[in-house]
Amino acid sequence: MSTLSLDKYGITIGEGHPLVVMAGLNVLENEELAMTVGAHLKAVCEKLGLPYIFKASWDKANRSSITSYRGPGLDDGLNILSKVKAELGTPVVTDYHEIDQAEPVCEVAEVLQVPAFLCRQTDLVVAGAKAIEAKGGWLHVKKAQFLAPWDCKNIITKVGEVTTNNPTLLCERGASFGYNNLVVDMLGIPAMKALGVPVTIDATHAVQLPGADPRTAGGSTGGRREGVPIIAKSAVAAGADGVFLEFHTDPDKALCDGPSCLPLDAAEGLLSQLKAIHELVRS
Repeated sequence: MSTLSLDKYGITIGEGHPLVVMAGLNVLENEELAMTVGAHLKAVCEKLGLPYIFKASWDKANRSSITSYRGPGLDDGLNILSKVKAELGTPVVTDYHEIDQAEPVCEVAEVLQVPAFLCRQTDLVVAGAKAIEAKGGWLHVKKAQFLAPWDCKNIITKVGEVTTNNPTLLCERGASFGYNNLVVDMLGIPAMKALGVPVTIDATHAVQLPGADPRTAGGSTGGRREGVPIIAKSAVAAGADGVFLEFHTDPDKALCDGPSCLPLDAAEGLLSQLKAIHELVRS
């Protein structure tokens, strides 16, 4: 299986390397909160000897309601991410939603993320692949909720056709059968790894209950945050090379997907368990 590296930061993901942690906020709320969450998670990862990449979205374009909080937008969002990156000295992962957003986002992010619903959009994927390869980064593709794990080969092939060194890694985040639920098939982890790329688990979004938040009568997504550790540990045991997690200082007051994110003080306990499982599986 291939590995991918962020040479500037000494981070490599894939077989024979430590579990990579992509973690932070679901969506940027303000600079202070981003700094607080990022600093805490960086400290935890340094203590545990785990490579860390700060995660936050500057826009959540697929909200259930048009009135839902989406984030600060491209300019203000990238400004916050730039400040976090400079202050903490960590790489950044964030997403993009339109073709012309790829290049400006890559000016800040080392890991460019393709949202699950958009992973079949050829022009979007191609634009992101070209932009991130030029910066020596990674294209983190979330597997669509409607896509079989082995069908991700078409995405990898597509990226390989427009890049010299295919920068793709795949992310599992559950399959949707409707009825406000997602199901994660852990057999999908080795199935995607068999395609020759590193694989991560988005344990936060895997516990979403789409359109089923009782606080808004279905106007936003619900979640089962108690399931995040179960999904994360199961996926690492199944061979995941990295984890994608979201935290908040007060999850119940988070402006987006609060029911699915974990309290910040839960990070060290969970990540220490994930590290131990990862090392056991690889031993």
